[in-house]
Order: sequence, then C-alpha cells, then structure tokens
Amino acid sequence: MKSPAQRREQLQSRFDALKDRLRRIETELDSHHTKDWEDLAVEREPDEVLQDLGVAGQLEMRQIEVAFDRIGAGEYGVCTKCGEAISEERLDLLPHTPFCRNCAT
Repeated sequence: MKSPAQRREQLQSRFDALKDRLRRIETELDSHHTKDWEDLAVEREPDEVLQDLGVAGQLEMRQIEVAFDRIGAGEYGVCTKCGEAISEERLDLLPHTPFCRNCAT
C-alpha cells in the first residue's frame, strides 16, 4: 500500500508532465505565422485536436489539485460519494479519482 506521501509524489509527477504538455500545445497553437489564408487553413487543421488535448489536460490538472487537497485533509483514498475506501488498484490507475469503483459507474 502506498503512503499519502508516495501518492502525492505520483500525482505531482503527473501534474508536472501535464503542465509541460500544455505548454508545448500552447506553443504549437501560437506557432502559425503564415500570411496566406489557404496555407494558414491547412496549418490549423490539427488545432482542434490539440485544443481538445489541452482541455483534457487542464481538467486532469484540476482533478489532481483536488486530490492534493484531499491528501492535505487526510481524506485521500476515501470515496467522496459513499465514504468507503477506494481500492489500491483503482488508485494505481487513477490516483486523482475521488470515487470508488462502484460510485464511479
């Protein structure tokens, strides 16, 4: 069983990776400098996918921040819906989850 400090470290590592990914996405989205409208349209085709990845990354970062709060409050690993313990296997897969398997479905 991982300690709250180990979980915090795991979450911080994921948070840092997401932050770096969002920075790279932002750089890519800002990199279009073509003046020609047709070329610009072609350059911007993958932007929607990048924006969706950015939104998903921001959401996960917010979930991680909430998990940090739960660790600080001593409530980490407890389902926020039913109050039961969240399984270690579930926390290994989704360390930021606030729900046990049953409440997540």
